Amino acid sequence: MKSALSLSRRQLLNLLGSAFLASSLPSRAWAFGESSRWVPAIAQYPGQWELRRSALRRFSYELQRRTATEVVLEPIPIQLESPRLFEFPLLYFGGQGGFAPLPQAARQNLRRYLEFGGFILADAHGGEGFEESFKREISLILPHSPLVLLEAEHVLFKSFYMLHSAAGRAGVSTSLEACLLGRRVAVVFMPNDLLGAFARDEAGGFEYPVVPGGERQREMAIRLGINLVIYALCLDYKDDAAHLPALMRRRR
Repeated sequence: MKSALSLSRRQLLNLLGSAFLASSLPSRAWAFGESSRWVPAIAQYPGQWELRRSALRRFSYELQRRTATEVVLEPIPIQLESPRLFEFPLLYFGGQGGFAPLPQAARQNLRRYLEFGGFILADAHGGEGFEESFKREISLILPHSPLVLLEAEHVLFKSFYMLHSAAGRAGVSTSLEACLLGRRVAVVFMPNDLLGAFARDEAGGFEYPVVPGGERQREMAIRLGINLVIYALCLDYKDDAAHLPALMRRRR
């Protein structure tokens, strides 16, 4: 039998989530049919949550193309109160503009999800309001784990690609803000519209220009997205140098 430390984050979430479901819901059969794959989950909340839905599909395609991860391309919208949240190791919570306070049931579910090992990627698409609203909510969900700047040396920046800063469609900041639970990053706030760098139009071309760094910045945004997923899929990613030779060979 595998020890808890040898389980993937997805497996642990499934175990804990199913235990929670079994104790709180009427008896029924629960299955995690996609639990061995990367399935993109997108937060469905009372705001502009759908703006990067197609870009999340492209994000998943890049993960499939560049890594050995088994991928489901089609994003799945998840209500924040839903017990299905526990099937997914990473929840994409993106938007533009402010949104109303979340119901208490949603906050409690998100807190439990994060404490069980889940990961939230919050992605501001530009404009005003979203950052303020999301930071209000996460301060209530994790009152003892405030957002802090993530050091460039953090293992998240080298979980697959070797990176030194955060890139996205816009050059708002070169840093990430994160909530830590112990040493684990549980929430990342991205001010640069990460998925805007992935979005494509119906003709297949990129939908938005990337400023100020152009296509090189776009590539760095894609690499950061992959790093975030790889980090989220690992339960206890070790901050050591054992993996660096393999990573460097892959880069070359």
